[in-house]
Amino acid sequence: MYTLIPPIGADPPERKVIFVGLRGVPEIQGGVETHVAAISARLAERGWQVEVLGRAPYLASQQPYIWKGVTVTPVWAPRSKSFEALAHTALGLIVAARRHPDLVHIHAIGPALLTPLARLLGLHVVVTHHGFDYDRQKWGRFAKSILRTGEAMGMLFSHANIGVSKAIVDTVRRKFSVGAIFIPNGVENPPPKPGTSYLDGIQVTPQRYILSVGRIVEEKRHLDLINAFARLNDPGLKLVIAGAADHAGPYQREVEAAAAATPSVVMTGFQRGQALFQLYRHAALFVLPSSHEGMPMVLLEALSYGVPCLASDIDANLALDLGAENYFPLGAVDALAAAMRAKLAARDPAQSAERAARTIDSFGWGTIVDRTMDVYENALLGWRPGSVRHDGAGPAKRAELGGRR
Repeated sequence: MYTLIPPIGADPPERKVIFVGLRGVPEIQGGVETHVAAISARLAERGWQVEVLGRAPYLASQQPYIWKGVTVTPVWAPRSKSFEALAHTALGLIVAARRHPDLVHIHAIGPALLTPLARLLGLHVVVTHHGFDYDRQKWGRFAKSILRTGEAMGMLFSHANIGVSKAIVDTVRRKFSVGAIFIPNGVENPPPKPGTSYLDGIQVTPQRYILSVGRIVEEKRHLDLINAFARLNDPGLKLVIAGAADHAGPYQREVEAAAAATPSVVMTGFQRGQALFQLYRHAALFVLPSSHEGMPMVLLEALSYGVPCLASDIDANLALDLGAENYFPLGAVDALAAAMRAKLAARDPAQSAERAARTIDSFGWGTIVDRTMDVYENALLGWRPGSVRHDGAGPAKRAELGGRR
């Protein structure tokens, strides 16, 4: 079979991609959701037809709508921690098959369990591996087994794989002998310096609070942070926890009780837009005490604002190579308290500004979208990284991508 090549100067054919496996866009809590929002809008700017199939309970409208050139379509999903992602993805793939897109892009290894179904429906599939979700504390043995199977199905049955960290790419190669392309999460350019209207409303003083951003789930280890903050015993300092739980449960109630019992802890719920900009911009310190991350998007965001940061010493955080002084041992509450005290006492605005510029330069979305588009075009050719190509890509490029057919 031959593919017709358009004449020189002709406009390329318009491509269509459908995103599946996430709650929706825009401004919906979650790293995957932030990732897809950034990529989808930029793909639309570059002439792609883009549709996001979101989970109806999380979307502001129950009718399809357009956001920054992206069509967002609500698809039914149960509000269930265990079955929500799979039920929504199954329905989403059936909807996608009726749309006849060039590609379906599945995000995360839970939804990736249904990659074989996508193939049976005749879809070209790209899967992004966002992290080893079976390591999350909230899942029991059965759920972890399903997630491991989802990882295998996604990596083995897709036309192309993306990993958001080098650790993920290396693991995929080792476990499945399949190539994956490293394309990290990115950051937006921070907006001009915002005011303090939101901070005034929650009675928080600029540069006199520690910030945590993320969903209220076990692996984010908010209790470690609250306990460490209490050890600082600084009446002029506050701890702001920005985030919410997707599903009410014992851990959420435990965090709320600990916050209520600890003076100067402020829980804001999920924040976005100007409120979140102000929280990042005016924080004295950002702390990420997680036991599990894929590639820590909130840490990148904090770095892009020039906020001094502390992170647990898990592999995903260490991969950002922030320097030993910016890490603490996972779960070591006394060590976290000591590190927070030291960071607050030794703030260096020049160093923070330099790190912010470096973060924006290294993790800008423009380059990330370019690389994602390359993966799409190769997936449409039925090519896996490392296979022989006849489009001029030389050995160096093929070596960079790695993998097999």
